[in-house]
Amino acid sequence: MREAKTTRRYADKLVGVTLRNGMAVWVLIHVEVQGEPETAFAERMFTYHYKIRDRYQVPVASLAVLADADQGFRPQQYNAALWDYRIDFQFPTVKLLDYAEPQRWAELEASDNVFALVVMAQIRTKLTKDAKQLKGWKFHLIRLMYERGYECALILELFRLIDWMIRLPEALEADFHQELYTYEEQQRMPYVTTVEQAGIDKGVKQGVKQGEASTLLRLLEQKFGPEAAQVHRKRIETAELEQLDTWLGRILTAESPETIFH
Repeated sequence: MREAKTTRRYADKLVGVTLRNGMAVWVLIHVEVQGEPETAFAERMFTYHYKIRDRYQVPVASLAVLADADQGFRPQQYNAALWDYRIDFQFPTVKLLDYAEPQRWAELEASDNVFALVVMAQIRTKLTKDAKQLKGWKFHLIRLMYERGYECALILELFRLIDWMIRLPEALEADFHQELYTYEEQQRMPYVTTVEQAGIDKGVKQGVKQGEASTLLRLLEQKFGPEAAQVHRKRIETAELEQLDTWLGRILTAESPETIFH
């Protein structure tokens, strides 16, 4: 589009799948993660759907993950009409807040899907207002990650992600780090070095800053490509911790690199 701020646009994911019976088909699954309520969200889902369908000329499944804290925000369809013309576009959604209910939360606790931990972190970040309680939830989720016996590489990725999702005041962050190291020593877990590589070195601010910069660069590359990460590398590596926190909070719902750094 000529009026677009950038010359290139990226979808979060376009995934090719195979049917369970082995039949070779090409289906595109578009998953949109929405972090905040938006009046025009349903229309935007329709726009993405028809643009993907027009580009590839194959069936498209459009799905929405609603990660906001507003129970009333539950868009599921877009309608438009003019004279005898009508559009009726419906799409399934998952509301993460629904998993805060005891029965659904128990499903997350028991799940062997690593993404369940990410969903739990998102829910507690949105719902928990007391910082001490949030610290307790953060430790609980990290402990679950260790107890499930994941490989070190996966531990590192999940730790980085959960750590920047659940941000604590500086004093409580230091307490959390100390409790985590004590727990690791008691359990004789071999992950201390891995955690330190993530930039979490017993609450030292510089280490946290380096870890967040590394996480942001990796997420930027995964979502918008290596060129975007290279363009913004210097800016990210020299930014202050507070600024990195802000940018990390925007990347999940950003439609372009420019919307992260504005």
